[in-house]
Amino acid sequence: MHAGDTLTSEQLQTRVFAALDSFRIEIPSWGFSNTGTRFGKFTQAAAATTIEEKFADAAEVNKLTGVVPTMALHVLWDLPNGVSDVPSIQALVKKYGIQSGSINPNLFQDQEYKYGSICNPSTEIRGNALAHLLDSVEIGRELGAKDVSLWIADGSNYPGTQSMSKRIGYMEEVLTSTHAALAPTQRMLVEYKPFEPAFYHTDIADWGMALELARRAGPQAKVLVDTGHHLQGTNIEQIVTWLLHVGGLGGFHFNDRKYADDDLTLGSIDPYQVFRIFHEILSSDAKGVDDIAFMIDQSHNLKGKLEAMIQTVVTAQELYAKAALVDHAKLAELQQSCRLVEAEETFRGAFWTDVRPIIREWREARGLPASPLAALAEGGYMEKITAERGAKNAASVSSYA
Repeated sequence: MHAGDTLTSEQLQTRVFAALDSFRIEIPSWGFSNTGTRFGKFTQAAAATTIEEKFADAAEVNKLTGVVPTMALHVLWDLPNGVSDVPSIQALVKKYGIQSGSINPNLFQDQEYKYGSICNPSTEIRGNALAHLLDSVEIGRELGAKDVSLWIADGSNYPGTQSMSKRIGYMEEVLTSTHAALAPTQRMLVEYKPFEPAFYHTDIADWGMALELARRAGPQAKVLVDTGHHLQGTNIEQIVTWLLHVGGLGGFHFNDRKYADDDLTLGSIDPYQVFRIFHEILSSDAKGVDDIAFMIDQSHNLKGKLEAMIQTVVTAQELYAKAALVDHAKLAELQQSCRLVEAEETFRGAFWTDVRPIIREWREARGLPASPLAALAEGGYMEKITAERGAKNAASVSSYA
């Protein structure tokens, strides 16, 4: 039984329209440039080569979808000169109408971070990492960006080579200092990952560690969940439910994975999982649900950059709309009565409902193209940027990480 079997067409439209009107998702600047995998990259003629080109691409995605008003920025890649680059970003915001999104520090690229950044045994190197984090907070403050998103790549590869207990203390000290620098309107989001690039221990390996570090840092710190940062078989929606329950969920980095942090387009492997995550959020009455940041974290090495980004945004809309069709009152009654098959069918019915025709209606009613991917293919933008950027990208040399 589909949700459409129990709801009238008018009710379906009302629910989907309401869900889509409230849905916004942030896209990453690095998804438009010739970034690659851990092993290398395959250059694309249309890839963005400058921060302005990234803003232009983000504006095109927003023009076609209407739900991506912000673009996440990576400090070293997008603001290589730190705070002094803020005026140029502000000019691009004004020119393209795309706001600065989450600010993402880089604590994994510099050679001095070989043995860690905020967990490094060296007081000097930890100080350098903290200085970068404080610069990132200042950049966010000046750009009016709400979130500073921290992914800490620190860890070790061999047992006995580092003191895990000391490194916990180092982290607490740096994160507390970073939190203290936040403006009242800012948040610090702490991400976790079980392995890679470290393979014996990662200093922030799971949601419990991230939650405890956030709590110790201060009330403006929350947990950031990356759907690719989990061991095989992890029940991510249960983690989401727990974080909602304790008020610790700040946002998501959405992507998809088959084996590990595969960086795949959203829903390309397991769309049902994303639906289940959205369901837990939409069915929750926990405080702070409306403050959860939906963000994309993908770097497309084979698919076209803009095509993949639009695919992901459209898929996110579809799965969010499906989750909005779950009859929460009916489902709660069935769950309470332990009517397992009926409960599951009620749940699955919403997932299997084809919401695409209603979403097309929503787009047309909002002055958007009915098919964003088709509009991109037919609109001439790809031909334009390919001609403008092709020579620059052809001249670039592929490098191995």
